[in-house]
Amino acid sequence: MSVRRIVHVDMDAFYASVEQRDDPSLGGRPVAVGGRPEGRGVVAAASYEARAFGVHSAMSMARAVRLCPSLVIVRPDFAKYRAVSAQVFAFFRSCTPLVEPLSLDEAYLDVTENLWGETLATPVAKRLKQRIRETVGLTASAGVAPNKFLAKIASGWQKPDGLTVIAPDRVESFLQKLPVDALWGVGPVTAKKLREVGIARLVDVRDAEAGRLRAAVGTQADWLRRLAWGEDDRPVTPDRPSKSAGSENTYAEDLVDPGRIREEIDRMARRSAAWLARKSLGARTVTIKVRYDDFTTITRSHSTPAATADADDLAARAVALLVKTDAGRRPVRLLGVSVHALVAPGGSAADPGRLPFDE
Repeated sequence: MSVRRIVHVDMDAFYASVEQRDDPSLGGRPVAVGGRPEGRGVVAAASYEARAFGVHSAMSMARAVRLCPSLVIVRPDFAKYRAVSAQVFAFFRSCTPLVEPLSLDEAYLDVTENLWGETLATPVAKRLKQRIRETVGLTASAGVAPNKFLAKIASGWQKPDGLTVIAPDRVESFLQKLPVDALWGVGPVTAKKLREVGIARLVDVRDAEAGRLRAAVGTQADWLRRLAWGEDDRPVTPDRPSKSAGSENTYAEDLVDPGRIREEIDRMARRSAAWLARKSLGARTVTIKVRYDDFTTITRSHSTPAATADADDLAARAVALLVKTDAGRRPVRLLGVSVHALVAPGGSAADPGRLPFDE
């Protein structure tokens, strides 16, 4: 089997960088995009200047201001971010049809065979970074590797404006350097559990006793062991039409406050409602997704005979579904809201494509 050439491209502090680009007065200043601290706003993106103070996405804006009193708060303009994202993804697709979006600002590209006729992935990544800089005035970091897992790690290795290449013959030496939380799906809480049982480095997972590993990560154990050997055969899968739409977010710190959890579900439901309204669609079903700190994932749904795009209705139904979960009683690492059974005007079933995920 031939070695694949995968590029993972991740825009640097995307929302905040767009705002700094468009307002020169923000250049070099700590910027957070999100809601106001007095309104229980949340940081959607933080500039690198703000990150130096410990500010990061998914943090409450009130805490961000405490960490960085000079923080400049900018309300998000998602229409603007989507427009920039569309330009960037056009570059991606001019290179290869095998583009898998992860969010507005992040994607995998399989460039094993590409429309530019490049035989190596590194020149492709350099060319993409250059075009992004010249055309939209932003920087992106890229990782080049034989699979998706390694490419994603590589793209974050030298941020911002980085390029890291993991050639096949460098995979093992690269893996030897990594801490256990470099593994996909291992956040701070799970990493702490793993370290408590003596699994501190990524390569320690390889030889970990099965019971200890499963106690720490649950059903993810076998998958994480394969990743620890650098094995990941997932293909790059381009967007496919869908009969649902939604958004989800994995949080840097597990959520434990019930009020914050309700706020997040309400926000995502209203975002889905706004998307439905723009597409002139209604949805009969709303579904929430909850992933606890042990990676257990559940969904809960509510359906009505009539389709709607009413934000208050969808948000209320989504929040009400939380009582059917343990969110708030158990730490939560991921939340999502999606709408299904989409209906176009006149009552016909719709096939509108996917709503982009949160940054």
